[in-house]
Amino acid sequence: MMRRDVFQAIADPTRREILDLVARQSMNLNMVAEHFQISRPAISKHVRILTECGLITIRQEGRERHCKANLRQLKEVSEWIEQYREFWTRKLDALNVFLQKEKQKKKKQ
Repeated sequence: MMRRDVFQAIADPTRREILDLVARQSMNLNMVAEHFQISRPAISKHVRILTECGLITIRQEGRERHCKANLRQLKEVSEWIEQYREFWTRKLDALNVFLQKEKQKKKKQ
């Protein structure tokens, strides 16, 4: 099995929607598939990708497979985004200071 990363999994809008659905409640694959206009095999492939990167766990209950979200895996995404949030916050704060100084200079003129 190819190891996929969380970024690859959430890059697809259908997979994000599947993740959103099962984050609200555990569902079997048929219940998940009912929410989409794509084939059941396509849904299964999306679920497999989400499972491979650890965003969904599958629990077998009799003949049915139930999907449950594991949102802890999104921590990697959050940490990656946070570094850029901090970077841009510093840049925008510096720009604000610069603009305030320019405004004060103009008032003195």
